[in-house]
Amino acid sequence: MSLQAEHHAYAFLEARARFQPLPPLTSQFELSIHDAYEIAKASDDIRIAEGEVRIGRKLGFTNRKLWSKYGTREAIRAPIWSSLFDSTVRFVEDAYVYQSLTGALQPRIEPEVVFKLGRTPAADATIEELADCLEWMAHGIEIVVSPYPDWKFEAADAIAALGLHGTLLIGEPRILSSASRQHLGEVLANASVSLSCDGSLLSAGYGSDVLDSPLHAIWYLHRLLQEQPQFPALQAGEIITTGTWTDAYPVQAGQTWGTAFSGVPLPGLSISFA
Repeated sequence: MSLQAEHHAYAFLEARARFQPLPPLTSQFELSIHDAYEIAKASDDIRIAEGEVRIGRKLGFTNRKLWSKYGTREAIRAPIWSSLFDSTVRFVEDAYVYQSLTGALQPRIEPEVVFKLGRTPAADATIEELADCLEWMAHGIEIVVSPYPDWKFEAADAIAALGLHGTLLIGEPRILSSASRQHLGEVLANASVSLSCDGSLLSAGYGSDVLDSPLHAIWYLHRLLQEQPQFPALQAGEIITTGTWTDAYPVQAGQTWGTAFSGVPLPGLSISFA
């Protein structure tokens, strides 16, 4: 798959740069999850060679309530991940921000929780030991995009298409104390977030929907990477966004979207799209 993987990786990167749609690869030939990650690895290598800096990972499809909504031939049944690069991550200092949608194909909004690793976890780290490696958490808004018409694709297509990642906006980080790390999984599982558009409430989601807790989502990624030696394991300094708490809603220029949390000390964000 190596030469084919590089060919497909260039095709996805070119389509992204030119804002062009593509047909799902699975509509053209059989594409396994393993093959899709080979394409993802080729994309990472190309981007690094061209000067982009990998700063972390993004998880997708961690919300089990949404699995049945995606996938054409069969529902998606497991999370996916992709690399995060400095070119698509933005730290925001204010609770109210502007974000351009120029070039975003079929953009949708996802409220998430983002973490930074302060220490590198051991390969066999327990979930408690992994939590102790976290430096901070923050609220994140991910703008996800799809080159596939009408958001119709299989899980392997999503992996190959840069994880459907568009842009990640990260709010004010909150440092995690030793005491807060001890109960982090439970606190996040019991927390909720609301999502509104132009002042109208559209949805609410719960941390427990994200693989029982966003902390569990990081642990899932950590263990999965032990089975993917072609990729680097989690390292100190990485940023990890753990997946949406609500469904992903289409957004368009002129709208203002807002989030608010309950049960966890994270400020919401208000984003006006242009």
